[in-house]
Amino acid sequence: MLLTNETPEEVALSIKNFVENDTALISIGEETNTNIEELIKALNNEGVSFIGAIFPMIIHNDQISKKGIVIHRLSNIVYLSMVKNISKQDYAIPSVDFKPGSDYSLITYVDGLTSNISVFLSKLYENYGMNTNYIGGGAGSLSLKQAPCVFSKDGFFQDAAVVCLTETKSSIGVKHGWEKLDGPFIVTKANHNTIEEINWENPFNIYKKIVEKDSGGTVTKENFLDYSGRYPIGIIKDGIDHHIVRDPLTVENDNAIVCIGHVEENTMINIMKGENDSLLNAAKMATEEIVSKSEDAKNAMVIDCITRVFKLKDDFKYELENVYKPIQDKYPDIQVDGALTLGEISSYGNGYIEFYNRTIVVGLFE
Repeated sequence: MLLTNETPEEVALSIKNFVENDTALISIGEETNTNIEELIKALNNEGVSFIGAIFPMIIHNDQISKKGIVIHRLSNIVYLSMVKNISKQDYAIPSVDFKPGSDYSLITYVDGLTSNISVFLSKLYENYGMNTNYIGGGAGSLSLKQAPCVFSKDGFFQDAAVVCLTETKSSIGVKHGWEKLDGPFIVTKANHNTIEEINWENPFNIYKKIVEKDSGGTVTKENFLDYSGRYPIGIIKDGIDHHIVRDPLTVENDNAIVCIGHVEENTMINIMKGENDSLLNAAKMATEEIVSKSEDAKNAMVIDCITRVFKLKDDFKYELENVYKPIQDKYPDIQVDGALTLGEISSYGNGYIEFYNRTIVVGLFE
């Protein structure tokens, strides 16, 4: 459901009427003129169960916007929680007794600009393993300035995550469409989300040489984002038939490359490149894959990377069409809602949970 009204009391009442006794997953475009603290108070006054986050843009069917609120109705809740201090790793993950033969889905929104997101996701997996599917995204502002961005009945926080585990069957598709340009290389020194050495050498110089050869341009620290949007870094992982893509954001003074998302030392990487057609086809494949698997979907969620908008530009409307149309053809009564995120979260293939960049994740819930 899409809401365009912004008064906290009106929004809270609309959400209550929509979810009734179920739980609301709330995704808000960052330019929406709604006071989040007042919205939390209004939702609590209405007795609504909810979690939510702020994102650069929201998705509703085949449209995107910096303003607006989309609501998913979540049923059969096992637990709902706010997890604080992600960067400090000072938190506990609730234990769960999974029913044999039941299907579960875990949805999480995490501050996309905090550190140790991968550790948080690993702790989720350590506790729940393959008993559940996982889907979610990195919240925050396109300004890339860290600020409160996730919320629940307990308040509005940064360096935090909200988690909902539900006894619901889901199908999840994950694709990106980026292809290897050069590599493999080894990350010989790293610090959280910063690559400090590649092949024991200056990482910026290696990246610059490869990108300049392909693009014909001149890459500097000042224009780095102009090129990094077209040439992400792909992490190679055993047992996964696709790369885990990382967004190179900036170059530090010592020529280290800062990414969105953790990069471990001794990781094998490739420098990637993507043409618009391959990215658009990836979105179509991810959606068609889960539509063919689902039997009676009642809910659809799209988590798409905000940087795909910058890469695809005017063609991004075709990415939305490639997701919306296959779902609508099979399930005409389902609204396709979601967010453009700072990192994408999903389980796929072998079931392990991953934090992606520049990737599209599509989920259908039954």
